[in-house]
Amino acid sequence: MNTKTKIPESFSIDHTVMSAPQIRKAGLMTGPHGDQISKFDLRLVKPNCGAIPTGALHPIEHLLATYMHEHLDNIIDCSPMGCRTGFYLTAWGDVSAEAVQSALINSLKQILNTVWSEVPGTSEKECGNYRDHSLFGAQEYAKSILKGFGES
Repeated sequence: MNTKTKIPESFSIDHTVMSAPQIRKAGLMTGPHGDQISKFDLRLVKPNCGAIPTGALHPIEHLLATYMHEHLDNIIDCSPMGCRTGFYLTAWGDVSAEAVQSALINSLKQILNTVWSEVPGTSEKECGNYRDHSLFGAQEYAKSILKGFGES
């Protein structure tokens, strides 16, 4: 490996002791003009003990991309982890883990009440893998994650 290669912070975390669900503030970065960006690890299932199937993860991704903005200002991006155990979230400013957790819980509750026609970006024209969506699966995982947060 090139000695100048920077290893992402998430690769230095011991995934064998990580619990889920949990919100972890992975960092606060300051840009050259003083802008701050908060980075979060939204861990929804325990690493190496399970993974959200892509059919369930995919509509969660599309719905969080919509609902999280209703509960938390300044979101830059909310993207699924390749290991399918959660999402990365970035936001402008110094955002607290508590604010992110509240927004996530409220968004997951919205997912429980979502009907198929309300899931954005699910047509062939809008999505690169439009056939791989299970709203039922997304809702079952939302229930499980909410239960893990002590919510009903």
